[in-house]
This record gives sequence, C-alpha cells and structure tokens, in this order.
Amino acid sequence: MAAPSAKVLVLGSLPGEESLRRGEYYANPRNVFWRIVESLFSIPKEMAYAERVRKLNEVGVALWDVCAAATRPGSLDLSIRRGTEVPNDFAAFLAAHQQVKLICFNGAKAAALFREHVRLKDTVRCLDLPSTSPAHAAMSFDEKVKRWDVIREACET
Repeated sequence: MAAPSAKVLVLGSLPGEESLRRGEYYANPRNVFWRIVESLFSIPKEMAYAERVRKLNEVGVALWDVCAAATRPGSLDLSIRRGTEVPNDFAAFLAAHQQVKLICFNGAKAAALFREHVRLKDTVRCLDLPSTSPAHAAMSFDEKVKRWDVIREACET
C-alpha cells in the first residue's frame, strides 16, 4: 500500500493470522503500530482502516512486507520456516517509488529476512526499529515512539 510520493517504506516480515483474516496490516489489537502512528501523525487508531492507510500515505509512509509468501504456523516471526521465504520485488517497488529514502524494519526478523533475501544498491537508507508486536514487550511504548519518530522526521524533509 503505497502512494507514488512515499518517502518512507515500513516493512514487516509477513502478516500474522489476524491481519490476514481482516485484510489489514497490524490488525492484532495488542500490536502497538497504529498507536505509534497516532502518536506520530495524529491519525486516530479508531479511524476506519482504509482511511488510516490513506492518511498514512498522505504523510509519505508506505506499508509492505519483506516476504510475499512463507510458511509459518501461527503468527510469530520465529515460526517462519527457513527456506520457504519468497521476498517481494523491491527493485520494482523502488523503481515505481523513487522518492523513498528510508526503509524501516518493524522488528529484527523483518530486518534479517530483508538482508538475507534482498539485494539493493546502497541508494536507500535502511533502519531497524523495535517491533510493534505484542511479542516484543520488553521495551516501553514511550521508548518505541521515540525510536519510531525517525519516520515522521523523514517524511518532513
């Protein structure tokens, strides 16, 4: 989900069961992604999903996943079966979205999968961010917002 004017691409690893069931990124109610978006961009998390995504696109943020497909029982990234990952076509995406200057990984697994499966020229800065997943509860919400603020900053430049 990306507008041609996107400046930041946020990548998860692969949608979880709830996201697949609802057809929405970060649909698990315990995932704090949309709370962080609300804090950074004043896009209410209670707003209809399509409207939230539209507004996120308006500020310059695109959402996608590293993997187009993979075998994973359940929703935990740790359960992705090695060797089953099929990466999305990032060369084509970046050719169509030439204003993207920052790729942010939502969690360590997304970053690791990207680095393992995707080869890009060093034209786009990549940054690991703390996972918004409920499985990553070791970091406080406020600290996650501070770390994720880099996407807001990148959209403003």
